[in-house]
Amino acid sequence: MKDTKKRSTPIKPGGIDDYIADCPEHVQCKLADMRAAIRAVVPDAIETVSYFDIPGYSYEGYDYNGMFAWFSFKAPFVRLHVRPQALVDQKKQLEGYSTTKAVVSFPAEKRIPKGLVTKLVKASLKSMKAMAE
Repeated sequence: MKDTKKRSTPIKPGGIDDYIADCPEHVQCKLADMRAAIRAVVPDAIETVSYFDIPGYSYEGYDYNGMFAWFSFKAPFVRLHVRPQALVDQKKQLEGYSTTKAVVSFPAEKRIPKGLVTKLVKASLKSMKAMAE
């Protein structure tokens, strides 16, 4: 069994406000909405920009530094990055969105589907915790 408490790099909290401020003005409110949707699910998670240089969320004591959700902007999308199993678990609800193995892309000109974001973050957290068992 893997040592899930081993951390490859220290997590440095913070930086999300700066990340959002550095993005184009027309998507800053969408990124703030994504952040709020994630924080509603995991208000006590560590917020950081130290992993992939995009905003992410972690809990200490798990693999991949406890990272389980991230968000980013890559024109023309606001993207949610989660553990791959989360997308598998919600495959039906992701129809109509562009996805990769671990990323779902939401068109930046549309509203962030907060209910879907909530489900994906919960599924990603569940997947991370299941890997530690």
